[in-house]
Amino acid sequence: MWRVNITCSGDAWKLHAIDFKTMAQKYQGEVISSKKMPDGTRIMSYKIEDVSDAEAFQEDCAKFDGFTTDFESL
Repeated sequence: MWRVNITCSGDAWKLHAIDFKTMAQKYQGEVISSKKMPDGTRIMSYKIEDVSDAEAFQEDCAKFDGFTTDFESL
């Protein structure tokens, strides 16, 4: 089991939120947490079962300008 962590600025979220949510639905992931910080930054974590899916999800997230990602074992 893997946790994919995604961080993006408020401006990046405004530009890419709809496309991000559509892309995220392709994966069998579960939202662990989603926080909006006072400065508008978004911090999200998804639980993904398969390491290949976690890597692909991370790569897809990184395609959005202003999004940074990493993943780790749970």
